[in-house]
Amino acid sequence: MHITASVFINDDESGLHHDFELWLEKLAPEKPYSHYKHNGFEDNADAHLKRTIMGREIVVAVTDGKMDFGPWEQVFYGDFDGKRRKRALVKIIGE
Repeated sequence: MHITASVFINDDESGLHHDFELWLEKLAPEKPYSHYKHNGFEDNADAHLKRTIMGREIVVAVTDGKMDFGPWEQVFYGDFDGKRRKRALVKIIGE
């Protein structure tokens, strides 16, 4: 629950983690800070853009108390700024 953090579902594989980092950095490079109009008080415009790309929430079906995932799927929390404490909110809707 922070504007520069993301929750997403994907494969827990180290090569893919690395690929995501490179891809996001190409799409929204951290530097030069002067590239972004948002940067001034804080130098985190890239973190806002990365969060927009990766999303802010997920929906997961649950059956018999277990998340309905494929064999490789997991939930991930991405922190693209790292300057503040953050929290996650879990809501369970249904029976």
